[in-house]
Amino acid sequence: MAISQTLAAERKISFCPSAIIIGENSRDWRFQTKQPVSQGYNLATIKIRFDINGSKGLCLKILPILLLLAILLPAAFSPVTAAPASPWQPLADGIDYREFNLPAPNRAYVVRMRRDRPALTLETGLAQGRLNGGLETVRGIAERYDGALNAWDGAWGGRNQVLAAVNGAFFDTQSGVPWSGVVHSGWYAKRFEDWQNTSGFAWTLDRQVFIGGCVQHRPKSQVLRLLATGEEIPFDGLNTPREDHKLIVYTPQYYAFTPASKEDVLEIVVQLERPLLILPDPDYVRGTVTEVLAGNGETLLGFDQVVLSAQGDLRSRLEKRLKPGDAIGFSQEIRHLTPDCSKPASASWTKTYAGVAGSYVFLRDGIIQPIDELGAVLRNPRTAVAYNDQYIFLIVVDGRDQLRSLGMSMADLAVFASAMLGASDGMALDGGGSSTMVVGGQVVNHPNAETVVRLKPDLQERDVANALLVVASQPRQGSTRWQAQSQVSIPGPDPVNLRLGPGTNYAVRETLAPGAQGQVLAHPLNGVLAKGYNWWYVDFNGLTGWVSESELAGP
Repeated sequence: MAISQTLAAERKISFCPSAIIIGENSRDWRFQTKQPVSQGYNLATIKIRFDINGSKGLCLKILPILLLLAILLPAAFSPVTAAPASPWQPLADGIDYREFNLPAPNRAYVVRMRRDRPALTLETGLAQGRLNGGLETVRGIAERYDGALNAWDGAWGGRNQVLAAVNGAFFDTQSGVPWSGVVHSGWYAKRFEDWQNTSGFAWTLDRQVFIGGCVQHRPKSQVLRLLATGEEIPFDGLNTPREDHKLIVYTPQYYAFTPASKEDVLEIVVQLERPLLILPDPDYVRGTVTEVLAGNGETLLGFDQVVLSAQGDLRSRLEKRLKPGDAIGFSQEIRHLTPDCSKPASASWTKTYAGVAGSYVFLRDGIIQPIDELGAVLRNPRTAVAYNDQYIFLIVVDGRDQLRSLGMSMADLAVFASAMLGASDGMALDGGGSSTMVVGGQVVNHPNAETVVRLKPDLQERDVANALLVVASQPRQGSTRWQAQSQVSIPGPDPVNLRLGPGTNYAVRETLAPGAQGQVLAHPLNGVLAKGYNWWYVDFNGLTGWVSESELAGP
């Protein structure tokens, strides 16, 4: 029996006499609640849409949601006499934080970011700074990327001011590798799975946001182009294990170096002018070959480099065509389809800046999505991302605590995001014990609350594979103390780390002894400020990398 048939005979809901249905369409319901005049509230109306699709059993699943909505509505009303102070706490211009104490009970934590502020962005943080099996707490990931170099305007130079963070995608608990795709600071670092009905959440350089449906990576659209001849060579994987007769591209997000190989492989180091963006042909990311190496892998990956790795017949082909100094371009495309994989979707993955894989899509175009899977209907701790035309919302809900917060089902989460936040679309991320929110460097929720009753849940963070960060990008600052070919040295008394990028968040390549002599190499980022230091690209007897100005001596 449809909802309209069940409730048409009586306009009042029996379990909530103040809630009145004002609509005949079973997919479109509006609720009004009249509070006594003495409470000083106006008549309030909220509209919620459910995707029913003729399901006979959905009425029983939605009725508890309507009850929850009827309870939540008074909190959304505006007093007639005077406007109350905003419950949102500003973290920066355009970024706010709020905690919700809800019936059931439930405790939810929300950070919202305005989409129209040019300096505000989302970022994907990687545990231990890598995809290759690193795990770290959300608080640790936020600290790792706070003050770090970014590429928010399409080129390196700005810095992250990390204001908030939540845990990201599901991950393999044995290997620590995140599930499906990752886009980090403009780098397409791990491909989303082909032919799945949901790919992930995406935030682009032109400030577009969407929840991806089905995707496909067509081989002919993932190519490197030899710019001198126009010849195109498809590449087969990003940061994946090597395979015979296939070309794999390794980016700095993989690890500090490429994987070791028992067989002899060809590895070509390419320095890029910008991150390896999703840029379909005819556009491309330009790079220059700096080294052609034959060996057993473990080639170092500088922060602005990729390594092409090939063996078998493809190795011979590349060895004949590429040499140091050659210019090449990388084009790649994600074909975006509707969730049923039947036709093209409108949103484009081109120039995605931050992206993570998700799970349940609980809200789409303002319609609550029916999800019958056990993991969706149980009340659990939740992490989610939602948005509307004005804001992006990061949401965490505590759970498994009978006194403070039971947790939410996907339907509960959808009603909360729609009715209380005004979101039109929403997707769940990894939840349960992973659900963590960090604001201002501190954990604000209670992760890993147990199923037993306890008066004061322990604060116990789980190590996770990645996180979504809310960032205020700071403009580039730098030092002009030296220039290319300036002579520098390590003054001592302590040894100094030579790093793979400008920032303490990058891996150490080598340790330089006191008294070592070197020179500054040409690089457009020389002197850039990151992680609290100014950095210089230097050469010490053939070892190249980045050293902070405070650890160098020179004229």
